[in-house]
Amino acid sequence: MALKIVMVLAVLAGGAYLLAYPSLGGDIAGDRLHRVEASPHYRDGVFVNDVPQAEAEIGPLWDYLIEQFFGDQIRVPLTPLPIVPVVLQSDDPPPAKGLRAIWLGHASVYLELDGVRLLVDPMFSDKASPFGFVGPTRLHPTPIALEALPIIDAVVISHDHYDHLDRSTIKFLAGKGTRFFVPLGVGAHLEKWQVPANQIIELDWWETANIKGLTITSTPTRHYSGRGLTDANKTFWSSWSMVGPRHRVYYSGDTGYGDHFQTIGNKFGPFDLSIIKIGAYGPFASWTDIHMEAEDAIQAHLDVNARRLLPVHWATFNLALHDWNEPIKRALVAAKAANIEMVTPRLGEVVTAGEEFNSKIWWVD
Repeated sequence: MALKIVMVLAVLAGGAYLLAYPSLGGDIAGDRLHRVEASPHYRDGVFVNDVPQAEAEIGPLWDYLIEQFFGDQIRVPLTPLPIVPVVLQSDDPPPAKGLRAIWLGHASVYLELDGVRLLVDPMFSDKASPFGFVGPTRLHPTPIALEALPIIDAVVISHDHYDHLDRSTIKFLAGKGTRFFVPLGVGAHLEKWQVPANQIIELDWWETANIKGLTITSTPTRHYSGRGLTDANKTFWSSWSMVGPRHRVYYSGDTGYGDHFQTIGNKFGPFDLSIIKIGAYGPFASWTDIHMEAEDAIQAHLDVNARRLLPVHWATFNLALHDWNEPIKRALVAAKAANIEMVTPRLGEVVTAGEEFNSKIWWVD
């Protein structure tokens, strides 16, 4: 009997420890909860998509589990990926009228947009996990160390999953004075990580804030959220439209395909650059509804009315049941068929608006 009591207490203690583990994030309460509950996208205690996600079926889920452990996909590169080291000077302000983008891996992108330095979903940790010893592992180093970054004016976060919202990265940038543009509810995580409240800008879809002449708008997407076992869809998800005096950038975040892309394009386009996810899709409808396939990314680029496409969300973490380079192969075929300009930079290569970019097929093992 005593042993059973000890075991129960141990389980309860372990559960309490996990719930309090700092990387999981914070609880939504007080004024933040009132604002969340006032959102038209919040119903019955959770956020919802405008177009519901298909329900997962037991059969496909079982097939997925079998494929996860016994599938023959090449989900990890067989050779090291080519990386161009990034050197950014802190004391050299970005051009007030320019647009430069550097893909850092996964969905992380460094931007210089009309004199403002931004990071999109910065993720510099080795594990996309609350724990440093388990979880999806980075497949390549970042082309620049977190400590080597110049002062970042602003970060935009699409949602609170571990491969997009990284605690150690956020805490480091917060200490440098960076401001964070996040979907509703995500500010609770940042506050738990001691990010000052005056550095957090929390927005619902179509809400806007400004920084140094740049207008940043939270725009719709089709996804979900959660960092633990009890917080599914408690925080919101977002794409972002970033509009400067001369240039415009759109970032899709994680999303399924939908008519929200065309709505965003009508409101804020034409964009000089679209940053759109192409990987971690399938194998069944409930997944593609919130992680669109590569061909949908090409259509999304057309819908938002952008001149140039930078494909992201591939090659950094093993997150889906496809070859690691399948998304870019499929995206390239679809881009050529649609006659759009899709750049395919190596990690760390600079893409500059108004300048030709020499894309190479570097992902062939």
